[in-house]
Amino acid sequence: MVNPMHKNTKRRAGAAAIALTAVLAMAMSAPAQAAPDKPHPNTPNGPTMDIQLLSFNDFHGNLEPPTGSSGRLVVDHQLNADGIVESVNEDVGGVEYLATHLAEARKGHPYSLTVAAGDLIGASPLLSGAFHDEPTILAMNALKLDVSAVGNHEFDEGYKELQRMADGGCIDDGDGMNNQNSCPDGVFPGASFDYLAANVVRAGTDETILPAYTIKNIKGAKIGFIGMTLKDTPAIVTAAGIAGLEFRDEVATANALVPVLKEQGVNAIVVLVHQGGTPGQQTWYHDGKAYQVAPSYDAACANGAQLDPTSPIIPIAKNLDPAIDMVVSGHTHQPYVCDIKDPAGHDRMVTSASSFGRLFTDTTLTYDRRTQDIVRTSVKSQNMLVTRDVAAAPAETAIIEHYQELVAPIAHRVIGQVVGDVTRTQNEAGESQLGDLIADAQLADSSVVGTAPGTTDKPVIAFMNPGGIRGDLGHDDAGNVTFGDAFTVQPFNNYLVSVSLTGAQIKQLLVEQWSGPNSASPKVLQVNAGFHYAYSPTTKQLGEVTLNGVSLQDASTYRVVTNNFLVGGGDGFPTFLEGTDVYYGGLDIDAFAAYLTANSPYTPGPLDRITLQ
Repeated sequence: MVNPMHKNTKRRAGAAAIALTAVLAMAMSAPAQAAPDKPHPNTPNGPTMDIQLLSFNDFHGNLEPPTGSSGRLVVDHQLNADGIVESVNEDVGGVEYLATHLAEARKGHPYSLTVAAGDLIGASPLLSGAFHDEPTILAMNALKLDVSAVGNHEFDEGYKELQRMADGGCIDDGDGMNNQNSCPDGVFPGASFDYLAANVVRAGTDETILPAYTIKNIKGAKIGFIGMTLKDTPAIVTAAGIAGLEFRDEVATANALVPVLKEQGVNAIVVLVHQGGTPGQQTWYHDGKAYQVAPSYDAACANGAQLDPTSPIIPIAKNLDPAIDMVVSGHTHQPYVCDIKDPAGHDRMVTSASSFGRLFTDTTLTYDRRTQDIVRTSVKSQNMLVTRDVAAAPAETAIIEHYQELVAPIAHRVIGQVVGDVTRTQNEAGESQLGDLIADAQLADSSVVGTAPGTTDKPVIAFMNPGGIRGDLGHDDAGNVTFGDAFTVQPFNNYLVSVSLTGAQIKQLLVEQWSGPNSASPKVLQVNAGFHYAYSPTTKQLGEVTLNGVSLQDASTYRVVTNNFLVGGGDGFPTFLEGTDVYYGGLDIDAFAAYLTANSPYTPGPLDRITLQ
């Protein structure tokens, strides 16, 4: 069970310790708002108070307004000239605007809390990632975040680094070595909000690595918040970062904490969980005719939207203790507002606000002071666009401008040129130009060749997971690519690793692309030039696999290079764990940058490494 005594009672250092600008210090040192309490399913039977809960998820360090498709959301639909339904999109997001929208939403609500459901950091743009995501934590402090669960990306740099994000302090990273620099101002205060990880414990103990829950009190009204990441986090993060940890079941963890909170007089309980759902298609009507369309940002189950029945959040929501009044979810980067019945048959609100700070959810609820609980039928939620037509929040602007100046020498360094666009768009077989480039860069990196027995052979095969390619490769009109452009593509600072695998094991890896955990959503690994295989997307059968035109031999051993995430069995590829003579090289982003420099101007080749049969 979770350690019930590990709750958040620590008072962290204030933001005044950060000497950015006077306006930043003033905004970040403002007192955080308190939290209320709520009654249960039916009607109130005592004096009540109204409470507001503002929530978001999967921010991923997007301080500046995200660009391209990452900075847009569907707001409506229309028929084009050919009578085909098209989505109407709006540019949204940017922490300067998120902070302003949250401040505006709080007006008229004296009792308001702001919470998040994980992945605040990790897979972040260079502006935050170059400083170990310290700027994002400062930005969350400035917008007056009260509580957040951890997500899987909070573990990208290891759990001790996550603890530093919560508690503050600096690390000695060589003052800019590896294009990262902790504490450029000499101090980092950590989060002024409560970071929760109820279902993450040290293996063999009940000791959580961060508080399991926190209790917010507004004029005697108490609300308990339980924060959790998804139990499957070990399958999607680097193994080294979570060594010695155990990730427990979300439902069992939360339900075990209910009596712990009740013992402290807390009947109003909200779960913040980094697991989510995917909305199904939405029905859109035009001139009386129904069309099935992609859901818009404000899709709500009460208005005909629905979650895909296979969504992982559904069984979680259905089995959480009825004493839990609301679920704020994340991870899938989807927008939805849905009631899901609890084990007692009562509707329970479950929300998610897309990602990258493009949305926030505004929830209103009634707290019954006599029952000290939330009136379940009073809970109303709506997703709200973070439009860019409002004034930018000065405190957030100060953070962005400060780190823009600090990151400029890294971000603006030109590392090479490209001829035309190099994108992550996959063809029918699942191959992409950018995937090819990254795999070739991995294969060319000399840092993965060691001196110990078994590690001295240069790799001959490279694998890159498509989920690790986070954006297309940017360039200017002359084709110049900067380090910042490259970092947008590979923001994880993963290490390259070489391992020895047999031909049979490599073929099994290829089969794992569409089987096991990947059966519902295949993940096609990107491969280097000279390596080729064919497969049938209908029968899921692997065809011939060749290396430089020669069939791969099951009993032969091949040296393979990939990243430490895949070597740890991530993304549903457990066969990587069978690799021998494991040798760690340098950072993937450095290999990518060096390859582009050595092969400029780079022209993408034909997509013929993976074919269909």
